[in-house]
Amino acid sequence: MSKNKKLVIVLLVIVALLVVVPLFALQGAEFGGSDDAGSTMIEEIQGGEYEPWFTPVLETLINGELPGEVESLIFCLQTGIGVGILAFFMGRLVERKKLGKEDSEL
Repeated sequence: MSKNKKLVIVLLVIVALLVVVPLFALQGAEFGGSDDAGSTMIEEIQGGEYEPWFTPVLETLINGELPGEVESLIFCLQTGIGVGILAFFMGRLVERKKLGKEDSEL
């Protein structure tokens, strides 16, 4: 097995441990989002109830809260678009590097 393969395997094991260990080490813990933590902290500092400055645009359009499935869908679409853009530019860089090697060999 080559040195690079060993390094990749070790790094994958470390990443897996970073994901799994906290779930078992902190079994009773609540993993809340930063929105909840921020509003709680503002309530503690101001001493009153936190009132947002505005409501999200989509919630205003449908006159209610978005279902969780729709929020997940929008988040996944945003993630997919971002990954597509990153992959496109990384592919361009790899191809540019390959073309540069071919030009230097001529």
